[in-house]
Amino acid sequence: MTKTLDVITIGRSSVDLYGAQVGGRLEDMGSFQKYIGGSPTNMAAGTARLGLKSALITRVGDEHMGRFIREELAKEGVDVRGVVTDPERLTALVILGIRDQESFPLIFYRADCADMALCEDDIDPSFISEARAVVATGTHLSHSRTEAAVLKALRLARESGAQTALDIDYRPNLWGLAGHGAGESRFIESAAVTAKLQTHLHLFDLIVGTEEEFHIAGGSTDTVEALRAVRAVSKAHLICKRGAKGAVAFTGAIPDSLDDGETGPGFPIEVFNVLGAGDGFMSGLLKGWLDGEDWPTALKYANACGAFAVSRHGCTPAYPSLEEMEFFLARGVQTPALRKDAQLEQIHWSTNRHGTWDRMRVFAFDHRKQLEEMEGATPERIGAFKTLCLEAAQAVANGQHGYGILCDGRLGRDALYKAAGTGLWIGRPVEWPGSRPLTLEPEIGPDFGGLSEWPLEHVVKVLCFCHPDDDAAMWAEQEATLIRLFAAARRNRLEVLLEVIPSKVGLVDDDTTARIIDRIYALGLYPDWWKLEPFKTQAAWAKACGAITAHDPHVRGVVVLGLDALAEELAASFALAAAQPLVKGFAVGRTIFADAARAWLTGRMTDAEAIEQMAARFRALAETWDRARAGAPAAQGHAA
Repeated sequence: MTKTLDVITIGRSSVDLYGAQVGGRLEDMGSFQKYIGGSPTNMAAGTARLGLKSALITRVGDEHMGRFIREELAKEGVDVRGVVTDPERLTALVILGIRDQESFPLIFYRADCADMALCEDDIDPSFISEARAVVATGTHLSHSRTEAAVLKALRLARESGAQTALDIDYRPNLWGLAGHGAGESRFIESAAVTAKLQTHLHLFDLIVGTEEEFHIAGGSTDTVEALRAVRAVSKAHLICKRGAKGAVAFTGAIPDSLDDGETGPGFPIEVFNVLGAGDGFMSGLLKGWLDGEDWPTALKYANACGAFAVSRHGCTPAYPSLEEMEFFLARGVQTPALRKDAQLEQIHWSTNRHGTWDRMRVFAFDHRKQLEEMEGATPERIGAFKTLCLEAAQAVANGQHGYGILCDGRLGRDALYKAAGTGLWIGRPVEWPGSRPLTLEPEIGPDFGGLSEWPLEHVVKVLCFCHPDDDAAMWAEQEATLIRLFAAARRNRLEVLLEVIPSKVGLVDDDTTARIIDRIYALGLYPDWWKLEPFKTQAAWAKACGAITAHDPHVRGVVVLGLDALAEELAASFALAAAQPLVKGFAVGRTIFADAARAWLTGRMTDAEAIEQMAARFRALAETWDRARAGAPAAQGHAA
């Protein structure tokens, strides 16, 4: 059978709630960041980021946290066919904190959790047969039911010609050897655990663990002696992790010194958070192993991924993309605190964003001032009208990918709430309408802390009226606001769309917007999206898009705005914009809603009529864009 998967991991899955504050007790944590967790889950995501086709076998609860794990894995590119929804048990939770560089308190909430209900019936032989490798972790050998499931998976893997690997992943707490408050404990001697592990070590082609984990597997606190005890029952490649000393590989007899094993280069970095470092290491190791690299190269990958993990907050979120790892290996360490390396962090952010948006048909009804000036407008009426705009957008999207909205949180709050989780791309403005120099909506707050309340799927949209010929004082004030805004957005894990309209400020030519783009990137700001006015010439588009890609090859793309143009004028502007592959679509508002808004706000149009008219106009614009893209020579072969 053709192997469609590189690796299947099997075992724990949890939601990690990571203390956002650093340097205090877990008791004193005031807020938490939510990530996926559990060693096999981390490894499935980590290997997917490195370009492997990975899958996970586990169980999650039939509730919000279980759905979160499933959705996050899918966004990471992990095959979730093996993720079983348990109708009775809750998804496991882990509460974690960073006390200091040596202390990382954690509490496992795993009493009768979903993943510990994994059983033999959850192991599909045809699914296992698709994989080149199956990876198990130690925790699921601690209970007879999960042990049986793991053993079945291993047997099927070997029968189908797949390789097998074990990450010992020894947590005494999860073997019932330590109390709830001892989640941080990594080693307690136990003859029973040693005997259990040694019963199964012969089933693996690769065994990975820290020195302490080999101590439990080998039944000795002398590492060489423990490795030899493992070697006595297993022919597997043994990889021993040694913390700051790196890792060593043993493919045959165990020498008298760990220093005599095969090694890969290490990286002198600052330790910030060791939690999840082993799973990052394992992800890099699996990448090298399954790609057929020699052990020094595989260990280089593993050490690099481990370095990223110990340098950042969280487990899976810290792991690198393939592009990021390759960049790091080619360039090397420039600052030991990798999370403070701006160039590296930008690559990390931009190559690990969830989802792809190769086409963007966006209904923009984030307008505030324009609606407030209409006859019959009140905040309540405008809010109600914006829910009709959302219904029109959903009618056109009809559940298809590639559609979105721009909607504000001051007058359009109800529409924003209703749009959550619908699959629409959602942009949300922060600028005070018409402000120059740039001023933000009051909800953002003087410290920009209002962004902490935003859902992660919302994209920060900011319109800055600027021109290359603005005086130094104007640029300084606008740049200061943009710098603070971008920092706040990144801190809150939010993407940013930057809109610039120089034609509203002064005269423009083919170079005007490109000059603004160069200036923004010179500030160290990297918009995920750009929203640009419809240029009159192909040269202007080429220069603007060329400036963007020269600074950021991983940018999401560009959307072209409408400026209340007539449909015929938009068709002409779309034809020019669609020739640029970087332009993903449009974000148009008043051309779609203005007539309906005037009529509805004055009682001359019903809800249904307003929705119907706006949906028809939005649909027509989407079709116009699709025709423009299909007919653009430069875009042929590019996803529409």
